[in-house]
Amino acid sequence: MGICYSSSKSKSDDGLWDGKNDSRRFDSKLKKNSYSGDFSSFLSKLSGVGGGGGEDKGLHHIPGRILGNGASSRACLHTQQGKKGTNQDAMIVWENFCSRSDTIFCGVFDGHGPYGHMVARKVRDTLPFLLCSEWQVKSSGDQSNTSENGNTNGGSHLDDVLDDDLIEAMEAESNEKFPEIHLPLKRSMLKAFRSMDKELKLHPTIDCFCSGSTAVSLVMQGQDIIVGNVGDSRAVLATRDKDNYLMAVQLTVDLKPNLPSLSLSS
Repeated sequence: MGICYSSSKSKSDDGLWDGKNDSRRFDSKLKKNSYSGDFSSFLSKLSGVGGGGGEDKGLHHIPGRILGNGASSRACLHTQQGKKGTNQDAMIVWENFCSRSDTIFCGVFDGHGPYGHMVARKVRDTLPFLLCSEWQVKSSGDQSNTSENGNTNGGSHLDDVLDDDLIEAMEAESNEKFPEIHLPLKRSMLKAFRSMDKELKLHPTIDCFCSGSTAVSLVMQGQDIIVGNVGDSRAVLATRDKDNYLMAVQLTVDLKPNLPSLSLSS
């Protein structure tokens, strides 16, 4: 996920990629051919059936938000129907996320089970808002709203305290060194994921007993990338080596039952 450049006519004389010229060419093409709007409208109608996602059609018209195949000057999305029936993939790019001009939210959700397509779209439409709400609270340091009225997802204050305790316990067990400046976002991601899980369990028209979705959520703020991941979908960073050639760096770990850290010890 990221800016997609054509490999044709985009190299300089030394055979390396010429970012300036290719970027101008890409921007000019976008003005002539951007089709995310029609596809998003189609997805809105499709996913609205059964109440499993796209419940508010206004969500698809938020500026800077792309939900289907399409592109902007900074990002592009594409999914292709497979041969297994219903496409259970959902995705989103949200520029100026949380009203921050330097921040982009990216998400990929791969549903599984009979209601997987509904779960994936519900997570796509809801998780970014949960994350933004939690992030705003934790960034401001103002806990009065959650203390008086429950958490940001309408839960009880007890649930809110238990979630915070669990997050602190997870941080204590982790050996990961995390920059202090991004701790509010990290904690907001953990809280948003748990709130999303609770909301799905209580949803009146989605049966999550045998259905679910992966979730790769990425927030890019300036030059920093913070990733939250559940399941085995992957986030891969395209970067350049010392010789200026593209290389792929996997940012996530596939969370599967056979992973030692996820297995129950006997």
